[in-house]
Amino acid sequence: MMETLQSLIRDHPSEIMAIAIFVLTYLAVAIGRVPGLHIDRAGMAFLGAALMVAAGVLPLDAAYRAIDWDTIALLLGMMLVVANLRLAGFFRLITAWAVRRAHHPLLLLGAIILVAGVLSAFLVNDTVCLVMAPLVVEVVLHLRRNPVPYVIAIPLASNAGSVATITGNPQNMIVGSLSQIPYLHFAAALAPVAVAGLVLTLVLVALVWWREFLRGGRLSAEPPPTYVHRALLIKALLVLAGLVAAFAAGVRPSLAALVAGAVLLPSRRVKVGKMYREVDWPLLLMFAGLFVVVTGLERSVLGSLDGAVPRLGTAPVLAGVTAVLSNLVSNVPAVLLLKPFVASSQDWLVVAMAATLAGNFTILGSVANLIVVQAARARGIEIGFWTYFKVGAPLSVLSILVGLALL
Repeated sequence: MMETLQSLIRDHPSEIMAIAIFVLTYLAVAIGRVPGLHIDRAGMAFLGAALMVAAGVLPLDAAYRAIDWDTIALLLGMMLVVANLRLAGFFRLITAWAVRRAHHPLLLLGAIILVAGVLSAFLVNDTVCLVMAPLVVEVVLHLRRNPVPYVIAIPLASNAGSVATITGNPQNMIVGSLSQIPYLHFAAALAPVAVAGLVLTLVLVALVWWREFLRGGRLSAEPPPTYVHRALLIKALLVLAGLVAAFAAGVRPSLAALVAGAVLLPSRRVKVGKMYREVDWPLLLMFAGLFVVVTGLERSVLGSLDGAVPRLGTAPVLAGVTAVLSNLVSNVPAVLLLKPFVASSQDWLVVAMAATLAGNFTILGSVANLIVVQAARARGIEIGFWTYFKVGAPLSVLSILVGLALL
């Protein structure tokens, strides 16, 4: 046994090294930390990429080429657009407008789901959750309602709504870049899935906490005062409208997003440093590192199969594998890992759908979930694993099944 292992290492050193670096990197990304070390997911992805080059698995030039700069550019541009909208008070303004018009518990739940879902369909879902969570918590506590169902509805709806477009979440951006599916074609295929997911979210949350919604009564939901930077808001909304129009016209998404983000940088009143602080730089670093790590594995191990890379069969099998992987290592690493096994545009749509909706399965399934849970905890509201699971798990499974039927 030992001799066989030594022979395998001697005959295939590059492949063994690539597998070891890949496994260690993905384990660290899945866990979120390395015991005894102060390093995060982005740092581990960067370290894994550096080790792929240092070990000779990938030449440095090949590592540069492995990074999908279209994805990085699209994500950076969208982050700058979202940063300006957030600094202008747009998200709080829209949320407050919707909540103020909800005069029944079920209408309040529907308003939260609608706003979170629609905003997440066009903008990065994590940011939508980051802004909405504190506002919703404050409103429901003021109304003396059970805050749990309303708060849980935010990430559930945000994940479901973000399925609709390439710019809804980071994994969709990767799928859009790798597959080259046009923006409108992507939206036409997955927007119905997003709508179905939002409807299911409303139904399941209302059923699980039915006592809260049977206990009716007219609500007087007055959100706290919202500061709005009027000039910045008008500018950001005009740029956002132009960006959406560019997507619809078939302009390359990364180019449109970069130009939109760049146009918003010059400002007479808002320091550019504030915009930079809104950008998730570690996420961009993690993306770049994972691109290199996955390419190293693909070239050294899968490349030796001489084009005989196995496909994952039917859409249900592909969706199932994607959903499981997304809950094991998170959805972005899962999508990158599946890249060599995806054969067609339709397969990519299945991957985008399953990777995103799988994020609703557990409280750890997506960053959006953790953002909302942490915001609730800061106000003394505890949302445990099983509390979330009893609605998140059935929602994830049902929405994926509906998605498969619609696709």
